[in-house]
Formats: sequence, structure tokens, C-alpha cells
Amino acid sequence: MNALTIRRAVPADAGRVADIYNHYVLNTAISFEELAVSAAEMARRIDKVLVQSRLPWLVAEHDGLLVGYAYAGLWRERHAYRFSVESSVYVADAAAARGVGSALYTSLFELLRAAGCHTVLGVIALPNAASVALHEKFGMRQVAHFKEVGYKFGRWHDVGNWQVLL
Repeated sequence: MNALTIRRAVPADAGRVADIYNHYVLNTAISFEELAVSAAEMARRIDKVLVQSRLPWLVAEHDGLLVGYAYAGLWRERHAYRFSVESSVYVADAAAARGVGSALYTSLFELLRAAGCHTVLGVIALPNAASVALHEKFGMRQVAHFKEVGYKFGRWHDVGNWQVLL
């Protein structure tokens, strides 16, 4: 995808970020949320990552349109986990399989290394071949597989955990 710009998220991005995310919430089992997220709630989540946790939240723009985002959140709250984060990436359905996720993760992982993060974990609802391929492209390997831990759309879904040491 040409003319892709990766930058830090700002509060004004919350509406478009919510639009991208809500596609997955309402139409897939990729996210286990079941109700659409408002722009105000997404703004709160972005603030929690950027301001409270001091971790990166990035967005990708193509020709001025926000087409994806990625961020890292605290993996667990206990202080001993402070060098471990959980990464997430979402790409607008119309921009899927065009390198947006890879561009976002490249920038995200660079920022995490620079911040002194040691471990990045990815949590993937299974099956999801595209997400598995993206995470493994960045050196992540599956370290856990949890059977039937999420229930959405009338059926049970598995979850896998992927991990890389930076």
C-alpha cells in the first residue's frame, strides 16, 4: 500500500478507530466484545494506553484515511510484569492484506524495544490464519492454546497466546 503514514494516535482518531474495531466486534469472533464501542469509550482506551500506561498506540493512514491501528497494553497489572506487554492490531476490512498490519507492527515493535520492553504477547482468537501469520512474521511463537474460552455467536472459540522476547 503506497503513501502509508504511521503516527501516534490522538483523541480525534477515536471515532475512526471505533469504526474499524466495531466491524470485528459485530461481525467476527476476532474480538470477544459483543457490543459496539462508542467513540468516547475508544478515546478513554487510547488515553489509558498513551497517558496512564505510557505505551504506544499507533494509527496508519492511507491518503488521509485512517486504515488501521496497533497498540501495546500492560499484560498484567502487577509491578513485576512491567516489562511485558500485550500487542493488538486491527486493520480496516477494506485495507486487509495490504501490508498495513506489518507496517504498524514494525513501528510498534521498534517503539517497544526503545522503551525497554522485554516480552510482547499476542492473544489470538482461533482460527485466524491471517493474524497468526502476522504475529509469526514478527518472531512470535505460540506458547499456549486455550480450548473453548470465549462464547460468541452461539458457539465456543479457542484462544492462542503468541510470544516474542525483544
